[in-house]
Amino acid sequence: MRASVQPQSDSSEGAAIDSRLTGDVKALIAAGDQTGACERFEEIVKRHQRRATRIAYYYLQNAADVDEAVQDAFLKAFVHLSSFREELLFKLWLTKIVVNGCLDRLKAKKRRDRWMISMGENEHAIIDRHVSAEASPEKTLLSKEMGAQLRTAVSQLPDRQRAVVVLSQFQGHTTGEISQVLGLSEATVRVHLFRAIRSLRKLLDRHAWLSPASGATGTS
Repeated sequence: MRASVQPQSDSSEGAAIDSRLTGDVKALIAAGDQTGACERFEEIVKRHQRRATRIAYYYLQNAADVDEAVQDAFLKAFVHLSSFREELLFKLWLTKIVVNGCLDRLKAKKRRDRWMISMGENEHAIIDRHVSAEASPEKTLLSKEMGAQLRTAVSQLPDRQRAVVVLSQFQGHTTGEISQVLGLSEATVRVHLFRAIRSLRKLLDRHAWLSPASGATGTS
């Protein structure tokens, strides 16, 4: 029988370990021991890499992009660790870095696409490429299981709604924690969450209605 294990990052003990590790890294950097600081920071990476990867995947949906985004996030966290206040939760500070990095990558991708259009690439070809890359709800329903359908639906939400859903529903953060990560008021977070869940229900209901398994035969 498998024992139930509580995630380290969600426990008070885990927060205490993070606080001790970040304090050690800061002290080593202050002492000029860059090698020791990097080795100590590697323990932080091991503790949070899986969680950071899950968050990044909900945004980028591409393994190579996710790996780069997570590496960049940890590098940025190391470089700016001196600005981290230890009375805060490290996991929330790191989550903010990961989310902002993913949003920046998505914005950069959109800029590259617009630039390619301006350089003469056929606009219809770009549209076709995006349609094939972001499968329609119908194709997603017919070719993938529910988990993939949900990720697809989440990917269609506006950036802020997607961030709130990922942090709340998939990572288990409270409204207060999400407000810290995204720099929004708790009331605004709740509004985004309400709108996101309403949109997801509509998208998933539409998937179910279009599915052959739902009983829709298409006969007139």
